[in-house]
Amino acid sequence: MRILAFVFGFWVAATAAFAQDGDAIESVIGNQLDAFNERDISEAWEYASPNIKRLFGDPGNFGMMVQQGYPMVWDNADVRFLELRDLGGMVWQKVMVRDAQGALHILDYQMIETAQGWQINGVRLLPAPDVGA
Repeated sequence: MRILAFVFGFWVAATAAFAQDGDAIESVIGNQLDAFNERDISEAWEYASPNIKRLFGDPGNFGMMVQQGYPMVWDNADVRFLELRDLGGMVWQKVMVRDAQGALHILDYQMIETAQGWQINGVRLLPAPDVGA
């Protein structure tokens, strides 16, 4: 019985910690999306991981990549946070956004925890879900 209580207690603590991480992760992603809408590329850059910063070198290159490669992030609206998952030790947050033309997109943000807190380590566009009649 003690083992069961220990396992349950550990599960409750882990779930609570993951929920706190979820709030922090949503804040980081939401703040970056807001910064893109305001065209504050320097602010958006602050939420990028060291890997992303090394890859793009400066906020200008980063902003150009987002504008050209992720127009739904550059001009985003109606942001909704979906599942937060741990896949093989990697933390992924699904986010649904509406673009400037009104189309919905599902993005998957890879998050890493750094000394500065949670940061965005990559984003991938997921296939649109099939919508049936």
